[in-house]
Amino acid sequence: MAQLDSKIPPGELSEKWTQYRSTVKLVNPANKRHIEIIVVGSGLAGASAAASLAELGYKVKVFCFQDSPRRAHSIAAQGGINAAKNYANDGDSTFRLFYDTIKGGDFRAREANVYRLAEVSANIIDQCVAQGVPFAREYGGLLDTRSFGGVQVSRTFYARGQTGQQLLLGAYSALNRQIAKKQVKMYSRHEMLDVVNIDGKARGIIARNLITGELERHFGHAVVLASGGYGNVFYLSTNAMGCNVTANWKAYKKGAFFGNPCFTQIHPTCIPISGDHQSKLTLMSESLRNDGRVWVPKKKDDPRKALDIPEEERDYFLERRYPAFGNLVPRDVASRAIKERCDAGYGVGTSKQAAYLDFADVIKRIGEDVVSAKYGNLFEMYEKITGENPYKVPMRIYPAIHYTMGGLWVDYNLMTTVPGLYALGECNFSDHGANRLGASALMQGLADGYFVVPYTIGAYLANEIATKPIPTNHPAFAEAEKAVSDRINKLMSINGKTSAEHFHKQLGKIMWNNCGMARNEKGLIEAKAAIRALREEFWKDLRVLGKANELNPDLEKAGRVADFMELGELMIDDALNRKESCGGHFREESQTEEGEAKRDDDKFAYVAAWEYKGDNQPSELHKEELKFDTVHLAQRSYK
Repeated sequence: MAQLDSKIPPGELSEKWTQYRSTVKLVNPANKRHIEIIVVGSGLAGASAAASLAELGYKVKVFCFQDSPRRAHSIAAQGGINAAKNYANDGDSTFRLFYDTIKGGDFRAREANVYRLAEVSANIIDQCVAQGVPFAREYGGLLDTRSFGGVQVSRTFYARGQTGQQLLLGAYSALNRQIAKKQVKMYSRHEMLDVVNIDGKARGIIARNLITGELERHFGHAVVLASGGYGNVFYLSTNAMGCNVTANWKAYKKGAFFGNPCFTQIHPTCIPISGDHQSKLTLMSESLRNDGRVWVPKKKDDPRKALDIPEEERDYFLERRYPAFGNLVPRDVASRAIKERCDAGYGVGTSKQAAYLDFADVIKRIGEDVVSAKYGNLFEMYEKITGENPYKVPMRIYPAIHYTMGGLWVDYNLMTTVPGLYALGECNFSDHGANRLGASALMQGLADGYFVVPYTIGAYLANEIATKPIPTNHPAFAEAEKAVSDRINKLMSINGKTSAEHFHKQLGKIMWNNCGMARNEKGLIEAKAAIRALREEFWKDLRVLGKANELNPDLEKAGRVADFMELGELMIDDALNRKESCGGHFREESQTEEGEAKRDDDKFAYVAAWEYKGDNQPSELHKEELKFDTVHLAQRSYK
C-alpha cells in the first residue's frame, strides 16, 4: 500500500526550493535523448511542461482531446495572473503572496508548496513577456496590474479580459517550436483512458483515437497529467463542456490517491441561470470587482428596475460586512454573502437569484472609454448573452461552480503516490487549500510546467536512465487495453432508452443541491443514496448511439459521466468526513454566529487523501497532517 510522504525538503521555508534545485539529481543531455515522457493535457500546465521538458532534450508525447492544443480550457481564463513583483510599490512581496494564498485557502494548504509558488511567480511574468504575451501596460510602458479578491495589493497582471488566451498562445508557441524540432509528438483528438503500471511504476497510457475509435498503447518513462479540474461533476459550471475527470479518475483507480475531493470553488460573478435548457454557465471575470459594486435592494422582493432604486435604498452588503476588503473579499466569502441575501428575499431579476454588479460610479469617475479599455470584451460578452448594456444598467450576477481545489495528491515533487506519475495544475490538490484566490490558477499552471516539474522529474528520471523503452506488447499494456475495451463494450451494449446527457443533468442537480454552496449531514447522506440509485439506473438504461470504432461523441460523454458518478460518491464521502467549514467547503453545522466558515483545526488540519480499494468498496482515508511553522492558524477575517 502506498504511504504518504510529502518529501518536503529540510531547512528554512525561504531556502527550501533554492536548496532543492542546487542539490537535486540531474540527467545529463546525452541521457535525456533516450528518455520518453508522456504529457496528458495541453493547457497552460501541460503545454508549458511539454515545451520545457522538450527544450531540455527529453522526447515528449502530448495528448489532448481537442482538435488543437489552442482549444484547452485555459484559454477561457479572463482576469489575470498573480505575481509578487511589487511593480505597484504598494507593499507586495513573496512572503505576502505566500501568506495571502495560505489565508485565502483557509489554512488547508501545504506551506512549502505555496511558498515555492509565490517564489517562482515573478519568473513567470518575465518568461511570458519574453514570449510576447501582450500584458496591459501603463502610459509609460510599464506592465500594469490590478487587484483581485482576498488581497490588499495590486499584483495581478492581465491582458484585458483575455489573459488565459494570451498566456496559452505563449505556451502554445513554445510547444509548436518543439513540435517543429521533432522533440514533441502531438496527439490531438486523443483521450487517455487508462494508466499502465509496470513493476509499480507508471510506464505509459492507453489512449483512444477519437476520430477512428482505435485504442492505442503508448510507453513513457514517466507520465505527466495536466488534465484540469472536475467542476463538471455539477453539470452546470463555468467549465467548457468537454472538461472531465476521466484522466484523474483512471489514475486514482491505478493507485494515485485523491486529495480533498470535496474542495470545490464557487465563483461569485457568473451570469445567473436562465432555465433548464442551459448546458453551461458563463463567468464574468473577478477583475470586474475592482471597479464594480455589488448590491441588492434594501427592500425585500423589490419589483423596481435597478435604475429606479435610489442610492439610499441600496444595500452594498459586501462593503457593509467587510469594510477592509469590500467588494474584493475572496470568492467563497462573496459567494455565500450573495446567496444569503438572495435566500433572505433580496434577490433581483426574474428568478430573484441574482445581485447587481454596478459600474455607474467608476464610469462617472474615470469615463466610459477608460472602463471600456479595461473590460470592454467582458462587457460585450455580457451584452451578447443577456441583451443588456452593462455601461447603462448594472450586471446581474450569481455564484456558480468554477474551479476544483481538490485533485490527485502529490508530494513536493508533484509526483502522485504512483512512482513516475505526476500531476500538474488544477488536476492536483497542492497549492490552494480550501479556496483558490482569483488569478492564482494561471500562476500555478505555469509555475508547475515551466519552473517546477522540469527540476523534480529529473530527480526521478536520473534513476531511470538504464530503463530501456518497454515494448507495448508487454502484458501490462495488453491487460490495460483489454480493460478499456471491455468497459467501452459494456457501455455500448446496455441498449437502454436514456442518454448520458440526461444522467449527467440528474447527477448535477444532486451534487449542486446537496454538495454545492452549503452542505449538511442529512443532505449529504441523501445525496449518496441518490447517486447510488442513479448509477444503477445508468448501467441498466443508458443508450449510446453510433459505434465504438468511429467518431462517437455520445460514447465519449457516456464514459465521462460514468466516471463523474463514481467521483460524486467520493466527494460526498469527503464532505461527510470533514465535519468543519473551511473555504469553499461550508458545513451548515459549523459556522460562526455571523454565518462565516468555522474551522476545527484540532481535528481537521490535514489533507484528506483517499485510496481506491476496489469497485463498490469504500475508499480508505489517509491523512497528511498540515504543519504551520511560518504562519499562525487564525480565523479568517476580511473585515
